[in-house]
Amino acid sequence: MNDTPIHNNPEMKRLRKSLRNDATPTERELWNVLQHSNLGGYKFRRQHSVGRYIVDFYCPSERLAVELDGDSHFTDEAIDYDRERTAFLNALDIRVLRFLNTDVHENLDAVCERILEELKATTP
Repeated sequence: MNDTPIHNNPEMKRLRKSLRNDATPTERELWNVLQHSNLGGYKFRRQHSVGRYIVDFYCPSERLAVELDGDSHFTDEAIDYDRERTAFLNALDIRVLRFLNTDVHENLDAVCERILEELKATTP
């Protein structure tokens, strides 16, 4: 039996911390809204690992991952990787919302509204 935790595997702690410390400007911009349960009272984690993948933001209570996609996500290899990762997360009943970096920069309010819609869609 595999005793490796599915969430925040200790072996990935250094990588998660590095990703938090080297956050992109877009990640920092969205994190300013998500941190401290500022968005509708929902708690988010950033650079949260699930299995062998690390998601940009994760709301554990609603099982929602939020991913920000920059230019590196548009190669054939990256598209396949993202598709595989999303399928893995969906199989664990984790929903994935994806936004382009430009969406965050150009219309942060709309991004936040969309995240709230998805969060409230499953909250009783």
